[in-house]
Formats: sequence, structure tokens, C-alpha cells
Amino acid sequence: MPIPGAHVLLYTTEPEAVREVFRDVFGWPHVDAGGGWLIFALPPAELGVHPTEVPAGGGSTPHLFSLMCDDIEVAAAELRDRGLPVSEPRDEGYGVTTMVGLPGGLEIQLYRPRHPTAT
Repeated sequence: MPIPGAHVLLYTTEPEAVREVFRDVFGWPHVDAGGGWLIFALPPAELGVHPTEVPAGGGSTPHLFSLMCDDIEVAAAELRDRGLPVSEPRDEGYGVTTMVGLPGGLEIQLYRPRHPTAT
């Protein structure tokens, strides 16, 4: 079955501002799909499937977009220096995490895993 990639969607009330963050702060390569609709290339990725008590499609099933890094303290400091709100790193056992604020109320997780990764 040929499935050459994955496409992630983030929903926000401020799409242009979030696109600027991925373009200008993260510096990710992108294409303009038309009318300023930027589509970004992502770093290598993996997918984890976690249990929940909320059935899928119930409208409140959580999803989380995480960016992995090797040194979370350095990455968090650099994102703060570039103007993004970043929470203090927390040891979660399986890794160290922090949340990064984006325009429109979005939050993404910055994550230094301690477990083996698929990438």
C-alpha cells in the first residue's frame, strides 16, 4: 500500500500568525499552495497511539502535536528568545516535556524522549 507521508492539521483563529511562526521562528521549508496558504515540511516523525476513556469522534478526544529535541533546555530557551511563550520543562518519566504557545491559543509540546524512538 503506497502511503508516502502524513499531513498534520492545526486549527487556529490566527492561521497567518501561526504560519509565520513555523516559517520565521522554526525556519521550516514550505510551499505556497496558493493565496499564502503555506504547507510546511516536517522533521522526521513518528506516531504513538495512547489509551483514552473518551471514544473517538466524541468531540473531546485529545490530540497532541509534539516536536522532539535532544536538549530541551536549549531548545526552550531559544524559542523564548524568539518570542514564544514556553513553560518550564517537566520530568514526565518517559521524557521531559514543555508546552510552547502559538497564536490563536494553540499549544504544541516540545519533548525530549527517554524511550527508543522510531526515527
